[in-house]
Amino acid sequence: MASARVLVVDDDADVRRMLAEYLGAHDYEVDAAASGEEMRERLARCVPDVVLLDVSLPGEDGLSLARYLREHHPVGIIMVTAADGVVDRVVGLEVGADDYIAKPFDPRELRARLKSVLRRVKGGGATVAAPAARARVRIGRCSLDLDSRQLFGPDGADVAITAMEFDLLKAFVDSPNRVLSRDRLLTLTRNREWEPFDRSIDIRIARLRRKIEENPDNPLAIRTVRGAGYMFVPPVG
Repeated sequence: MASARVLVVDDDADVRRMLAEYLGAHDYEVDAAASGEEMRERLARCVPDVVLLDVSLPGEDGLSLARYLREHHPVGIIMVTAADGVVDRVVGLEVGADDYIAKPFDPRELRARLKSVLRRVKGGGATVAAPAARARVRIGRCSLDLDSRQLFGPDGADVAITAMEFDLLKAFVDSPNRVLSRDRLLTLTRNREWEPFDRSIDIRIARLRRKIEENPDNPLAIRTVRGAGYMFVPPVG
């Protein structure tokens, strides 16, 4: 039985074939699409667990498709970028991608990234169950449900967050009033080891601030501690 469903969206037939063979040999159920139109056809048939999405697609590009996926389907998204595609990586994270990998990549590294994203998407990480009294935690103007992994706005409406964003909020909730470095946050969210100039945490926290803060330009819930990292300050009262 396949461990997870993966949809590969890439206009290069050789890449699609290689990934189908490699991931299939490791018990993944793999489907493939060469364009945004084909991706939507595959999604109508079956929604995968993770979409491996090439940025440089003809017609509707991967960044636009990532935005569509994030708005319509609860899937993990791994962007595939060019080796020098720093801007694409930044924009990909800003539109809600869970991770990225640059071409040319080692299939073994891709599989490791895939496993990490799947743990977050399926909530299968090794975390300690929250006590019932902590099922809902206030964070900024919102509340985080630790059991259902949902974020709710002040009006009670569901606020869309990615699996990685939930893991970040959970890391902060578990360590209130403590400074967490970028390195520590990357480790806690099972993303990857920190690299110099890695902006993935900063980008995701900026996205979260737009959702939870009354004024994202003057954040009170997730505060920046210059030169050290970030700190969650629970609301008073």
